[in-house]
Amino acid sequence: MKIPFEAGLNIAIKIPKRQYEQTVAFYRDILKLEVEEKPMDHPTVSRTHRVTFGHNVVWLDCVDNYAQSEVWLQLIAPDVEEAKAYLETRGVNTCDELEALPQNMHWITDPAGTVFNLRQKRPD
Repeated sequence: MKIPFEAGLNIAIKIPKRQYEQTVAFYRDILKLEVEEKPMDHPTVSRTHRVTFGHNVVWLDCVDNYAQSEVWLQLIAPDVEEAKAYLETRGVNTCDELEALPQNMHWITDPAGTVFNLRQKRPD
């Protein structure tokens, strides 16, 4: 079974609350990137800012219960359940308890602990 995985456009940086304001200011005021706060109603993310980062979007997520920052990446597959089954045959299990997700999405991690949002590819 060959699954054609693709990198997604979204990158999330989970930032401890104590470092959040300074991090947003870094992207907005020092790097001069386009930064926009977005409304957030999520059980584990208290605030988020969208940063235009070339062809990608970096989401700066404020998390109250983290001690250090984490980078989460997006991975896209044509059939997310087929991709999930393939990954399981390779010893990669979902960890959907990390954050709530809509249907057709799962969380996985690489051996180093990098989190990936595995989502269904949208029709072109």
